[in-house]
Amino acid sequence: MTRMPVQAFFIIIGIQILWGGNPVAVKFGLEAFPPLWSGFFRFTSAILCLLVWARIRNISMWPRAGEWKPLIILGAVFFIQIWTMNFGFDLSTGAISSILISTHPLFAALFAHLLVKGDRLTGVKIVGMAIAFSGTSLIILRGGGLRTEDFSLFGASVIMFSAIILGWRLIFASQMAKELETTKVVCWQMLLPLWAFALGGFLFEEITWQNIGWQPIAGLLYQGIIIAGLGFMINTWMLKTYSPSVVVSFGFIAPLSGVAFSIWLLGEQFTWVVAIGVTCVGLGLLLIAKKPKDKSA
Repeated sequence: MTRMPVQAFFIIIGIQILWGGNPVAVKFGLEAFPPLWSGFFRFTSAILCLLVWARIRNISMWPRAGEWKPLIILGAVFFIQIWTMNFGFDLSTGAISSILISTHPLFAALFAHLLVKGDRLTGVKIVGMAIAFSGTSLIILRGGGLRTEDFSLFGASVIMFSAIILGWRLIFASQMAKELETTKVVCWQMLLPLWAFALGGFLFEEITWQNIGWQPIAGLLYQGIIIAGLGFMINTWMLKTYSPSVVVSFGFIAPLSGVAFSIWLLGEQFTWVVAIGVTCVGLGLLLIAKKPKDKSA
């Protein structure tokens, strides 16, 4: 794997801070656009941005014959992951959503151990996973420290399911990006399931037109341009260039910023359960990011 320069660390930190704001942006978008419609409008804007970028850089976007199968698999997994994430966010608070979805680096590290040569789990990483999972378990078992009617166990479970899928998707996409152009991978994983978002929204959901305002629109644009466009591009390139488990493990920043954004922008309560949960997840992900000592030195 390529050694990570200082500039890359700052880029990853910035992306993770922005990523932490995504659950809040999703919550804003869901005020008017339900989960499937949110996915459709979000990725339509992201795809347009990526196509403009590809045009400027003269990047060929049409897949070759042997590239269709992995792209279709990636697109199908992408649809399930985003749909379940939006659905779970709709049932949960922004802070809890931020913490639970931020566990995806734990699963990415596990999948990297199984699928990526030379990217192995160490004793420290396993301890980190145990600490992080203890934090998520506390949140789920104690209901986030919220009243019973304010916490959805089903919603939390759906978010955790989405986090598992996201961990696998990141590793799968990073391996694909070693053979395919990064822009092509990111764009087609959104473009292929776009019809499913639209069809599902048309058949099963209703847009709350009276709630459309600057906040839902800003939430969708943030998700589409900042996260799905810029964020996915940079993250996939980082995963392709550097150690996947190290890159995704900088996700320890996202739950911290996500909780902060939720308290600031959504006015949510900062409970002791959330405080301990986000600390455990952050510490656990930090340990996963710890580079093992070179025994040959």
